[in-house]
Amino acid sequence: MAQEQAAGNGMAPTPGKVWFITGASRGFGRIWTEAALQRGDQVAATARSLDSLTDLQATYGASVLPLAMDVTQPDQVAAAVAQAHAHFGRLDVVLNNAGYSLVGTIEEAPAADVRALYETNIFGTLAVLQAALPLLRAQGHGHIVGISSGLGLVSLPVIGYYCSSKWAFEAIHESLATEIKPFGLRVTIVEPGAYATEFGSDQSLRLAPGLDVYADFRAGFLERLKGGEGGDPRATPPALFAVVDAAEPPLRLFLGSQNLPWVRGVYAERLATWEQWAPVADAAQGATRASH
Repeated sequence: MAQEQAAGNGMAPTPGKVWFITGASRGFGRIWTEAALQRGDQVAATARSLDSLTDLQATYGASVLPLAMDVTQPDQVAAAVAQAHAHFGRLDVVLNNAGYSLVGTIEEAPAADVRALYETNIFGTLAVLQAALPLLRAQGHGHIVGISSGLGLVSLPVIGYYCSSKWAFEAIHESLATEIKPFGLRVTIVEPGAYATEFGSDQSLRLAPGLDVYADFRAGFLERLKGGEGGDPRATPPALFAVVDAAEPPLRLFLGSQNLPWVRGVYAERLATWEQWAPVADAAQGATRASH
């Protein structure tokens, strides 16, 4: 729409897409920000500290708009989204990437740590969505891309609270996809497998206070995680671009080759259990009554 308006005003239309990306300072967010800029798109890149984004502006000039934004501060989020939209004239892709993991068993993690996790992973995401959606509706187009995880479908021990935040993230985006489709807006949930990013760094990981009773189990689990082979995060931009450029983008997309076999096996096991216990479940329905 913005391109059509520009052409109607005698201005040259802006090529490429306009992105709003959270967590653009490192990991996937940084890689995807640079890849979008390199292909000629424009990006409003957000991070808690502007210092982590200054080199982007030095390299890409007016194509990038660095914005300091803490997703846990709704006023900052609303201001950043509005500024990005006003600056570029539109937002084509809103990519929620900011998040971190909490390491600790269900018994170990203090409630305050779990709340803090949800403030970033869930309420921070909601702040971005709720700030962007009125603008996208007014445009009549836009693509919400939410970065989840294979752990949004299958939970693991020791990082159960992180998994739970991604399960909530998935449910929110699945509902959202149906709610905003009539407005011409799309939603895709991207579910990366294990990748060699900075996600395990101190900036992306919080450790709950440990209890001795879980020490050996926790250490063994974390050692197994470290031993897994991670994918190359720099191989992911073409998959992301294929989704945002698609006429009919999928609701869900795995990144990497590990998730599909894993999830296929887990879901087969779940279905087998449900089938095995179907007589018990069916009996719990009770006597059916005709509806009027």
